[in-house]
Amino acid sequence: MSITLYITLITVGISIAAMYNDSLMDKLIFHPHTVKNHHEWYRFFTSGFIHADFMHLAFNMFSFYMFGDYVEQYFSMIFGSAGSIFYIILYVSSLLICMLPTYLHHYKDYYYRSLGASGAVSAIVFVGIFLQPTMQIGMFLLPPVIPGFVFGPLYLLLTAYLSKKGQSGINHSAHLWGSIYGVVFLIITSHFLSNFDVIGSFVEQIRGYLGR
Repeated sequence: MSITLYITLITVGISIAAMYNDSLMDKLIFHPHTVKNHHEWYRFFTSGFIHADFMHLAFNMFSFYMFGDYVEQYFSMIFGSAGSIFYIILYVSSLLICMLPTYLHHYKDYYYRSLGASGAVSAIVFVGIFLQPTMQIGMFLLPPVIPGFVFGPLYLLLTAYLSKKGQSGINHSAHLWGSIYGVVFLIITSHFLSNFDVIGSFVEQIRGYLGR
């Protein structure tokens, strides 16, 4: 099985277990106040393997699987035999990086909690978009009619606005920073650890799309 499928199955299993076990949910959830005062840093990672409900879980895992399988294969093309390792590093490190701004903003707030793989999934999605910027993407229930290089900036602007506005109950900050981190990770690793010109490929694909 692919790494993407393994991560999906593990996340589904832990999420369902936590939904029916409040003690487990409380132990794994991201609680900045506890992280700060009790040094439970593992919560940066475990919170990405639990979800609030089945809809939350289904949406994240569907998005992850749709893009993750493609990104995983592309990493094997870019990094060769080390592709799987870099793919795992990307996903796991995204769980940490996407939550750092949340931690810094809420570590004094005892009542704030966050959960879900959305930040890491956003990293994978945006890596996929950067690798294939002309792919057609839909918005929610709309059919895939928007090229990725248009969807990406629109999504980031909307997410940044919602993150600044707050009060939605959704950790838009994790989505935003996960997306940005994914692209930065791809650019840096491909530049220093492969012969693949990811930026050149990105630009060339957009030029070809606009010039068709």
